Amino acid sequence: MTIKLAFAGTGFNKVHAQAAIQTGADLAAVVNHRPESMESFAREFNIARQYGKLEDLLAAGGFDALVVSTPNALHAEQTIAALEAGYHVLVEKPMAMNAAEAERMHITAQKTGRLLMVAHCFRFDPETAWLRAQIAAGRLGRIIRTKGSSIHVNWGPSGWFAQKKLAGGGAMADMGVHGLDTSRFLLGDPQPVSVYAKMSTNYGSYDVDDTGQFWVNWDNGATSIIETGWWQPHADQPNAGTQLFGQMGFGSLFPTYIENPGTPPAEPTVDNGGFAPVKPEDGGRLKYAIQMQYFLDCIKEGAQPCPGGADGLANMLVVDAAYESSRTGQVVTIK
Repeated sequence: MTIKLAFAGTGFNKVHAQAAIQTGADLAAVVNHRPESMESFAREFNIARQYGKLEDLLAAGGFDALVVSTPNALHAEQTIAALEAGYHVLVEKPMAMNAAEAERMHITAQKTGRLLMVAHCFRFDPETAWLRAQIAAGRLGRIIRTKGSSIHVNWGPSGWFAQKKLAGGGAMADMGVHGLDTSRFLLGDPQPVSVYAKMSTNYGSYDVDDTGQFWVNWDNGATSIIETGWWQPHADQPNAGTQLFGQMGFGSLFPTYIENPGTPPAEPTVDNGGFAPVKPEDGGRLKYAIQMQYFLDCIKEGAQPCPGGADGLANMLVVDAAYESSRTGQVVTIK
């Protein structure tokens, strides 16, 4: 069974289209409001059908799933329309502008019986999967706290990314969700209980944040501190790099290894799972191919994807709470 994919958006969807080619999917159609961008995308990926409006694509049909990678302000509208029209959806992170939109998307998927997956890509990195397996096997004991980082060093996006009306937020919405979802995944997907955050704008004239730190308390007792930002002069870790402090050992993602797993021995031990200290120079694209294959397999098997709507919603609850905490200076409880 070959899955036919349509693409809403022609920016980051180039990454998803390339991943789709690697998995053998059929690239059936593309929709974008800018004809020149759409035509260029269609030529690059040999896509015959092009549409200027999503409603025209949905009415024409001839595909199984829609990959939504447009400005955040369009995620909910386009995802809900596709689900209600009977199509599965893979939507880029952040899932929506806020938790209210994310909840509507999740509920729509449940009502329609269509699959909704959120593209939290770092879950599909082989190193992340290996480290999660070590934690699940109990090699680090109960995880007490994590520390993560999702930062652009000496760089930051422009265009709609830096416009609150289109993006919803700045570095927190763009980068922070990477560190957030990665920490949550490694912890076994607990639910957030409360958030404290401080965000500010220091490196540009846009109306969104470019610097931030936030603290999440989880319902399993663990805590996560995550740093995020654009244009920062330094980052302690690569994007989505995460440290985990357990009762019986320490784990690190990027570079990936565990220290002193199990009962601490007389001499320290390190296990890096066979991963090289420096990641291969593939531009980090392998995780996108794995992610796409997983999405296609879920469609073929009728299996609910993870991360699905509930996972995307959990992250958006934290994002909303972080912005509220930064505004008020108070800890925000998630109900």
